[in-house]
Amino acid sequence: MIVWVNGTFGAGKTTTSRLLVKALPQARIFDTEYVGFMLGHVLTEPVENFQDNPPWRALVVRTAVEVLDHVGGTLVIPQTVLTESYAREIFDGLAAEGVKVHHFVLHVDREELVRRIVEDREEAGAKQWRLDHVERYEAALPWLREAGVVVDTTRLGAEEVCARIVSEV
Repeated sequence: MIVWVNGTFGAGKTTTSRLLVKALPQARIFDTEYVGFMLGHVLTEPVENFQDNPPWRALVVRTAVEVLDHVGGTLVIPQTVLTESYAREIFDGLAAEGVKVHHFVLHVDREELVRRIVEDREEAGAKQWRLDHVERYEAALPWLREAGVVVDTTRLGAEEVCARIVSEV
């Protein structure tokens, strides 16, 4: 199975995913951004986001299926996907391959989100980029709320968020 951890940049996806790998049997992180990096030197046409390249979406599905077929267990995927058609393409592709996807959306109120981004020392170089995506995330919230299980991380620690997700899975 796959535990897809979605949400805006700064909601706690990476931290939560690291904890999920420890809490779920035979779990490992699959960072789909590496698929985007791999394609970056081949697909040189400019795009706003590597997710805009159809091969990225297809390869995420294919790679996840191949990894699961090889090692079994659970893949935890911490990846923000704010375009509904892209998420649907990936999730439908995985379902067609018989892979169960548990989709979680980590949500954080705007004021707390901005505070986290501004104070984050690990991703300090991406601060403005992350702030620039807050409105895009908020615009995607209606479909995200329908497509996944929303976990409000505004006042929860990462351990509590992990425990909620584990209880749902």
